[in-house]
Amino acid sequence: MRLLLILCLVGFGYLLLWPVPVSPVAYEPQETQGFQGVFAENRGLDPAVVIELPGAEIGPEDLAVMADGTIYTTSLSGVLYRIDGEAPEKVDELGGRPLGLKAGPDGALYIADSFRGILRWTGPGSLETVVSEIDGKPIVYANQLDVAQDGTIYFSNSSDRFDPETMGGTKPTSVLTIWEQSQTGYVARWSVDGKVEKIAEGFVYTNGVALSPDEDFLLISETGRARVHRLWLVGDKAGQTEVFLDNLPGYPDNLERQADGTYWMAFASPRVPAEALMPYPFLRKVIWRLGPLVRPKPIERGMVVQFDAQGQILRTLQDPDGRLGITTGARIVDDTFYVMTLDSRGFGRMPVQEMP
Repeated sequence: MRLLLILCLVGFGYLLLWPVPVSPVAYEPQETQGFQGVFAENRGLDPAVVIELPGAEIGPEDLAVMADGTIYTTSLSGVLYRIDGEAPEKVDELGGRPLGLKAGPDGALYIADSFRGILRWTGPGSLETVVSEIDGKPIVYANQLDVAQDGTIYFSNSSDRFDPETMGGTKPTSVLTIWEQSQTGYVARWSVDGKVEKIAEGFVYTNGVALSPDEDFLLISETGRARVHRLWLVGDKAGQTEVFLDNLPGYPDNLERQADGTYWMAFASPRVPAEALMPYPFLRKVIWRLGPLVRPKPIERGMVVQFDAQGQILRTLQDPDGRLGITTGARIVDDTFYVMTLDSRGFGRMPVQEMP
């Protein structure tokens, strides 16, 4: 009996006092409306065929379309693939963990690497670092980027608290940041003269970024607060940030602008029930101490959304069975629609004519 009491006290002490990497702050999320209205459940991604990466590679997070039509993606281990043919073709080994990809006006491929910052690639063996630190401090978690016509690079840094290696990969890092609700994410700008500066701060897991067609504003997805912001770059509102899409039913990931001025955005996961615990920081610490089985995690239920420059939702395509895994981005290239993923063996591909 005495031993049992001692064990109970030790267990109680562990739940109350054991150090954890998260320092949660109180947050009152809006109640999600779920999958209804313009977000009503559908099976629009059912026609998508999963194109697997060679060699059991996983994690084609993003894609880039070069001026000559070549399409690239990368894997979790840093392999670069050409994917505009029938099957992905290995082109180079970049290492690191490439996430966002974008073609630059100079013909180069620009890469947001979560380990190394912003990189530039022009062919096998040519990888170089563009920017790896700001104000003498390393870029902890570069995520997505966009490149302006004059070569200016806009990119997101998801967190200054947790790097991608924390607890073993990109997905746990996002969970840590969102569970904690630390507002250390930011967006930065690198100019062709080499100047790099933060232009918007205070986000809970900054993720996708996309310029407007006229490059007068930048859209920013804030995964941890289920919303998208608009940062004005020119005009009377230059430097001001406003909420563009709010209280979304899922956690937004990459943003991709189409030639027609519309945007595609993926939800990495629907909003999770554990959001009910956001007002209670101490309880969130206790739950984290209980271990992986009870900690929150993404729900593999794919969804991509198309909207216009006014924030009007035009259509949603969903994968309610989670066949594609965690969806991270989407884009139409010529007559083909691509859906990218975080940790699946491949990406989704379907003819545009089969899209609802």
